[in-house]
Amino acid sequence: MSSVKDTKARLLKHALARPGATLDHPWGENVAKVGGKVFVFFGLEEPDAQYADYVMGVKLTNALLYAKSLPFVEAMGYGLGKSGWVSVKRPKGVLPTAMFEEWIDESYSNVAPKRISRVAVGPRGGAARVASSRTSTHRAGRSSPGRARPTRS
Repeated sequence: MSSVKDTKARLLKHALARPGATLDHPWGENVAKVGGKVFVFFGLEEPDAQYADYVMGVKLTNALLYAKSLPFVEAMGYGLGKSGWVSVKRPKGVLPTAMFEEWIDESYSNVAPKRISRVAVGPRGGAARVASSRTSTHRAGRSSPGRARPTRS
């Protein structure tokens, strides 16, 4: 069975492998940031800290309802829970590291600038499919500027 410390080290390594991710230490915590914004909190490293069972904090959208249904996940304090941030504590039994990595990927996608997150993280860490510029910028029912619309004769 992995310890919380070992799992946090693996999760931090996973988070820092995201494009543009950096490690920072505000408030003495380990956090991963992208574009200057935190996308995952890992808490304090002190083994005797008050929050020694704390694994991470992430911003979820797709997995939010499922995550909040788990007994070891709760809305984050300081009003962050209102925008999808959750605190993840050590669950009983084996740590679901793969699920935690997916949550880190989702949090990264929610926080990263869209030009980075679109191509960085797809399902299960794979490359995301990116729409071509033609389909992503074309608005239905409108012609593109500078292009004449065909006329009916």
